[in-house]
Amino acid sequence: MLKAAVIGVGSIGQNHARVYREMDGAQLVAVVDANAASAARIGGRLNVPHYSDIDKMLEEQKPDLVSISVPTSLHFKVGMDLIAKGLHVLVEKPITSTLEQAEELCDAAKKKGVLLAVGHIERFNPAVMELRRRLREGMALGKVYQIHTQRLSPYPSRIQDAGVVIDLASHDIDLMRYLTGEEITRVYGETLQSINSDREDMFNGLMRFRSGTVGVLNVNWMTPTKIRRLTVTGARGMFDCNLISQELFFYENETAPSQWDALSVLRGVSEGNIVGIKLQRHEPLAAELNDFVAAVRDGRQPTVTGLDGLETLRLALDFVRSGADHQVVDEVKVMP
Repeated sequence: MLKAAVIGVGSIGQNHARVYREMDGAQLVAVVDANAASAARIGGRLNVPHYSDIDKMLEEQKPDLVSISVPTSLHFKVGMDLIAKGLHVLVEKPITSTLEQAEELCDAAKKKGVLLAVGHIERFNPAVMELRRRLREGMALGKVYQIHTQRLSPYPSRIQDAGVVIDLASHDIDLMRYLTGEEITRVYGETLQSINSDREDMFNGLMRFRSGTVGVLNVNWMTPTKIRRLTVTGARGMFDCNLISQELFFYENETAPSQWDALSVLRGVSEGNIVGIKLQRHEPLAAELNDFVAAVRDGRQPTVTGLDGLETLRLALDFVRSGADHQVVDEVKVMP
């Protein structure tokens, strides 16, 4: 039984603690928060030891793995300290505040021989998992032309240190990388500041993939309802994925080439059948933490590695730069 601890028990961290507490493969041994009252409240609720001092917790409880859900500005310091002590770490997204910090964190984990995972939770949404499986098979959709995401919501008062690109769009940047498995060659973003004077509240972005597929991102904190939607359009139709309700539909292009005629070209589009795809729903956070625990136990890489978090942050910062400079970024760096 692996011993787990959670550092930072705000709105996200307390859910990490709950999931570990309910998990069969790990034992929650402690929660830590700089606010001693918050630590005591969550520790009392889950009946586990609580601390406001990280070093004291490590000395007394000796966890094998830790979730870090402190503010982004502290990800690097807390992560480096834990890695130096030989602990496996899952850090909430974004991985760090800067690329230099992210690179140093990844290097430190590699040198120390510990796992570094990043909390890009949407990869574990059952609708995304099934969509990726079907895209990998390739026969249902054919050539992929476009991936379009909408991530719209009211303004979250909990966010103090990031704009909408880093906080929200990073989910969809990671999803597009995950679904296509391709390099991104060009990005362009338009941003708008309205509620905040120092960071963006609205973002519209374009990504070009190596194969020619286009990614379209529509993200804001200015919509009075929560929308999380992803569509993938191809030669044979369109997948429509609702990330909130965990639903996946396939809209068939009735005039698309058949799967037996791979050399045919698309000559038009017409409305065909709509197929609802049966899914086994689950809590994405539980799937994410189970994956992390299993990776530690089995000695394999987690589904979302530190390098994945690094690349997503790199692209998000490219989008921020594009929006500020009103320029296309067509020299996107990729991992070696």
